[in-house]
Amino acid sequence: MRHHLILLLTVASALLMSGGCANQGGGISQSEGSKLTPANAASAQWAVNLDNIEACSCPLFCQCYFNERPALHQTGSGDAQHAMRFCRFNNAFRINQGHFNDTKLDGMKFWMAGDLGGDFSKGQMDWAVVHFEPSATPPQRDAAKAIVAAIFPVKWNSFTTGADAKIDWNRTADGAEALLDDGKAAQIVLKTTRGNEGKPVVLKNVKFWAAPRNSGFEMMASELEAYRAGDKPFEFKNTNGFSTTIDMNANDVAKGHAAGFSSN
Repeated sequence: MRHHLILLLTVASALLMSGGCANQGGGISQSEGSKLTPANAASAQWAVNLDNIEACSCPLFCQCYFNERPALHQTGSGDAQHAMRFCRFNNAFRINQGHFNDTKLDGMKFWMAGDLGGDFSKGQMDWAVVHFEPSATPPQRDAAKAIVAAIFPVKWNSFTTGADAKIDWNRTADGAEALLDDGKAAQIVLKTTRGNEGKPVVLKNVKFWAAPRNSGFEMMASELEAYRAGDKPFEFKNTNGFSTTIDMNANDVAKGHAAGFSSN
């Protein structure tokens, strides 16, 4: 998915906390109890280290990380067949360690699905939905939304919060699998791609959106990626997938990682 875009944390936070995103309530922390706003989100102290299982509709490897438009797809059949560009994706996140002020995020899982649209050269994406597990507290949800705004600082035609559901997250030497609501709402099934000496193929020196650090993209073929919730379901097989560990904190934004960076 696209990463070399103009990054504006305050604007992105405002988008996520406005009517475009269903706010679950709560605040920055249990003790503070105040609503999370673009102003205090921008001044918060936070850090997160999280694992990501990702799949999308693009061929392996997703060209959106290097270009301003996603892959071209043939849709429909017969006389109704036509070509269009889109990148329909699923991200299953698991936070290894994290905090947002004094709100602990360790072990939290959340799911992000959507479509980048056909041309995101100006930082305008189509739609996205974020799902939380029922155990996530209101402050944790608000914290995750603010962190998502920092990692994905773009504009969306629609950005909403979907229904709560259990998230299963599993990474092995042979692949990765993630389920939202036991697969009824969404599913990712990846198989590890191996190169020399049977070792996993890892793509290095590629930025994951605005996050300045990652462990490398471990390449995986997507045997299945599907989003089955809402009114825009999709399903793809034999497409792009990967797994990586992302690291980012509030100081990265303050130091200018969210001020903009050039394309490869």
